Amino acid sequence: MRAEGLNTNGDRSTARDDDRITRIGAFIRRTSINELPQLINVLKGEVSVVGARPNALGSRANNKLFWDIDANYWQRHCLKPGLTGLAQVRDYRGATEEEKDLTNRLQADLECISGWSLMRDMEILLKTVLVLRHANAY
Repeated sequence: MRAEGLNTNGDRSTARDDDRITRIGAFIRRTSINELPQLINVLKGEVSVVGARPNALGSRANNKLFWDIDANYWQRHCLKPGLTGLAQVRDYRGATEEEKDLTNRLQADLECISGWSLMRDMEILLKTVLVLRHANAY
């Protein structure tokens, strides 16, 4: 992304035609290469492999903060954030323009938390391989 478009407040999520994304950056994101450095954070124990994807504090959907849309939003923080999760393999990636964009992700995250098992995590990991190159990754 272009440095002059830096969003220190975290209130501007990446959008499909985001003017901050360079051509090289678009390729890196579309192919999910940008996730590789996160493996270092996994090894350090700061991030899990499977879990809810972190959001910037100022993230919004329909001009509302995520926690104003659904009070259950905070429940997704009971576990470490992850590189991938149920929301990603269900195609809930990309911008959160509408409230349903958030609620779909949130429900998948909460389902993952409440029904956790090692086998489920393994299934999510296998399905992640199928969505590494993804139309909603921008």
